[in-house]
Amino acid sequence: MPAVLELIKELARFEREPDAVRVTVEDLCRDGFGENPLFRVVVAELDAEVCGMALFYHRYSTWKGKTIHLEDLVVRVAQRGIGIGQALFDAVMSSARSEGVRRVEWQVLDWNRNAIAFYAKQGARVLGDWRVVHLEMDK
Repeated sequence: MPAVLELIKELARFEREPDAVRVTVEDLCRDGFGENPLFRVVVAELDAEVCGMALFYHRYSTWKGKTIHLEDLVVRVAQRGIGIGQALFDAVMSSARSEGVRRVEWQVLDWNRNAIAFYAKQGARVLGDWRVVHLEMDK
């Protein structure tokens, strides 16, 4: 989980929110591997080092039923372009198919053109008419 947290922080820096990460290694261990895990994570390794991860969890849609939310898919900058992102994405989609979920959903920043192109290549639709809403509870 320390490597996963480092990837989360790297993503936060990329998304121009370097100080937004509040989660700790302890949080990740408790919430992902406790009695009732809140998420699953798939990691990619290259030369015995974690270089990417996909973190996802179940949700429920009143229209579709059981869905998966892909919270983050991140590959270290130095290892991008060699298929790691595709392998992580495929692992999440494989879980979705095996569990019979009806939709996998995630968010992407409108300026992240590389990610948008990658997702479009996978057959995903980027919805321009929906807005993400957050209400911070820890203020």
